Amino acid sequence: MKRTVIHIYLTFIALILITSCASEELAPPNILWLTSEDNNIDWVGCYGNEYAETPNIDALSEEGFRYTHCYANAPVCAPQRSTWITGMYALSMGTHPMRSRNPIPHDSIKYYPDHLKQAGYYVSNGYKTDYNIGGRPDRDCWDSMDRNENGQPIVDWEAIKENQPFFKIINFNESHESRAQGDVENTIHDPAMTDLRAYHPDLPDIRKNYAKYHDAVKRMDTQIGEMLAKLEELGLAENTIVVYCSDHGGVLPRSKRYLFASGIHTPLIVRIPEKYKAWYPESEPGSVVDRIVSFVDMPKTWLSLAGAEVPEYMQGDVFLGKNKDDEKDYHFAFRGRMDERNENARAVYDKEFVYIRNYMPYVPWMQHLRYLWLMKATGAWEEAAKSGNAPADISKYFYPKLYTEEFYSLNEDWDNTRNLINDPQYTDRINSMLRALRSWQLEIHDSGLLPESEMLKRAGDNNMTIFEMVRDPELYDLPGLLDAADLAMEQDAGNLDRLRSMLDDEDSGVRYWAMTGCFLLNDEVAAMKAMDDASHEVRALAAWTLIRTGNRGKGMNILEDMLMNGSYATLKILNIIDWMGEDGWAFKNTVEALELSPQEQSYEIRMQENLVLKFEG
Repeated sequence: MKRTVIHIYLTFIALILITSCASEELAPPNILWLTSEDNNIDWVGCYGNEYAETPNIDALSEEGFRYTHCYANAPVCAPQRSTWITGMYALSMGTHPMRSRNPIPHDSIKYYPDHLKQAGYYVSNGYKTDYNIGGRPDRDCWDSMDRNENGQPIVDWEAIKENQPFFKIINFNESHESRAQGDVENTIHDPAMTDLRAYHPDLPDIRKNYAKYHDAVKRMDTQIGEMLAKLEELGLAENTIVVYCSDHGGVLPRSKRYLFASGIHTPLIVRIPEKYKAWYPESEPGSVVDRIVSFVDMPKTWLSLAGAEVPEYMQGDVFLGKNKDDEKDYHFAFRGRMDERNENARAVYDKEFVYIRNYMPYVPWMQHLRYLWLMKATGAWEEAAKSGNAPADISKYFYPKLYTEEFYSLNEDWDNTRNLINDPQYTDRINSMLRALRSWQLEIHDSGLLPESEMLKRAGDNNMTIFEMVRDPELYDLPGLLDAADLAMEQDAGNLDRLRSMLDDEDSGVRYWAMTGCFLLNDEVAAMKAMDDASHEVRALAAWTLIRTGNRGKGMNILEDMLMNGSYATLKILNIIDWMGEDGWAFKNTVEALELSPQEQSYEIRMQENLVLKFEG
């Protein structure tokens, strides 16, 4: 009897201990997400730059896990924020053009903080929104948002402490592109000690700009240290998973906004308290993790760690925790319009190589973009390139890229300067990545196979969001558009008859790609056929082709008529005028006389002002 009582007592105690341990193990963690703006891995000491001063981030790396293959899906803020807040690629929703604010069906696509709140989390943002999505205020999904009048992050720590579990973003602006602009004199860091990337000429203003940005990153790192110290002071660290990453790459010219590694390869460090050690991605803190992580994976992962419902529409993978998915083979990235400049490209990364597909090979990499030219380094580089004072491999970025395809070794050429696309030893690898890209484009409903103005028009004409339109095969034949784009990109004169016949297709997108292919082959016959096309995008490209092939007056008349009559493709036409070089000067009076709406055409106005400055000198 005595042994039975003791046995029951011990069993009872064991059950209490087991229940207590299980309860502690299952307790949802706090999550503190520290995001810095615009810095790729090269600006952080623990990623190999010995001149970078980031002691707090480096210390966090020693206490956590440093990921070496983390990539943004978009190389600029707004499309990436759109991807983050929904857990869906912006390219899948039509929110990939910079600051477009196109709506999505909010009744079926919630934001990840909505799901965290349903799981009992207090969600706070201090402070970054810029979700590039219309139809819902950016602040709407958060319990609180904090920043001071200078835009610097502030944190209501008492509210955080009183409302656990919490999910808290702290965004650091000190590393933003704006901090690299303006005067570059009297920096703390020594310009002579900076390590220049292979694509930058060694010029005083470029070295000084590097030093200026190192100063900015050091300030950002100090702020991160202050926030981590406060977390410890309040006794919250032992219950809080800390995540640090930048919001994409950058920041000096040819990094931010580009699909090269410098534009999307980002730091990612995750520190996990010991009580959640079952979620460690490696055996011990301080380890390196070589798993591929895409930014689209993050919302899904945060929900999984929090024990929240993970909606089926999210397109990423869970990369951490007990519900971790198998590692993916590839990371995918996209580039659309960047402010006033049109572009269209995709990228596929694995751990060794990157494949980039350029859908507009006829435009320069370094298009003059007002905000980017506020950096001294950009102007200094352009001047050296245009004056012939820089080598051809450094100057080429200011001229039409010509390449439809680019392929670079990440291990041997992180700067992505030696294009291996024609090296036969990589043919199989390139073809595999190209097949993976097409499969992904079909899977996510890549909305960028129409020019932006046509995409907006088609969705508007059918009274639906772009998200809905691209999922209707009657309205958006994606396989057909991909086939048409691929044919155009071949730049093969043997395809001319087929391309010309495609100009009769009912789909304006197919006609656009057909005219693109004919433009790349300087085909005046196609241009004459398409010069009255109902699509303004097709008509504009036909007009440019006429100008290039000697029928200058007719081509100019078409573009001038479109501009003066309020074409829905006005931004593209203004870009074309810049791309055509010396021929564009003939439009000086037309561009100057153009009356645009500040409320509706801000990027058109910016492009108009760019051209006016160019014409002036």
